[in-house]
Amino acid sequence: MDPELTTLAQSAGVTLVGLMATDAWERARDGVVALWQRARPERADAVAAELTHARDDLAADSGVGEELAAEWQGRIRRLLTERPEVAADLRALLDELAPGERTVAPTVAQRATASGSARVYQAGRDQHITER
Repeated sequence: MDPELTTLAQSAGVTLVGLMATDAWERARDGVVALWQRARPERADAVAAELTHARDDLAADSGVGEELAAEWQGRIRRLLTERPEVAADLRALLDELAPGERTVAPTVAQRATASGSARVYQAGRDQHITER
């Protein structure tokens, strides 16, 4: 999966669960259900019910927040994998719900040491090596 979509799904899962205990919850729930309605209409009602159950779980035990965020991150990631065109709508929803919180790609640092006749190959993404 595209790392940018993975980061978007992570941000969406955390933002969605974070909003479950706020006044913005109804708008967040309606926005997420609308995404499913456009992408997978047969699942939209089930997603609405699952969001309600998730909010109830969080209200009963605030310690499940990380678990719920990971669960919704996975669901959103799968939706984006099946329907990548939904990403633009999801970004717009996140910008509306949490303005100022931008999705930032994680930083990757690489370090390598080679000596003698050793070789080191590093890449931040795809790498193709052909030796003759």
